[in-house]
Amino acid sequence: MIEILDRSEGNILAVRAINKLTEEDYENVLIPKLEALIQTHGSARFLFFMDKDFGGWTSGGFWDYAKFGTKHQNDFDKVAAVGGPKWLEQWMKFKSYFVRAQIKTFPVESLEEAWTWIKS
Repeated sequence: MIEILDRSEGNILAVRAINKLTEEDYENVLIPKLEALIQTHGSARFLFFMDKDFGGWTSGGFWDYAKFGTKHQNDFDKVAAVGGPKWLEQWMKFKSYFVRAQIKTFPVESLEEAWTWIKS
């Protein structure tokens, strides 16, 4: 499940990922919100907070994540990933070579630091 965080504003979308993310989470919540931000502001900043209950992605959810990321790879200014599995940090470093966005990962206990960074 994806929860839109109240601190989202302007071209910043912040979400909290809970349990396992599915195709429906991307198609019905995340992708429409991000596409609207990109259309309105020309680019977006995205903070993706994976709390302690985050259980990863279903195969369809991960596929939607990958497709959207490829389609909009140059439409982000900054992306912050907070928490999540250890392999995600390596994946984000790899992705940073192919996009113009600044990408940074934070441990789950550094959510406030991530907020400060995404807004700067």
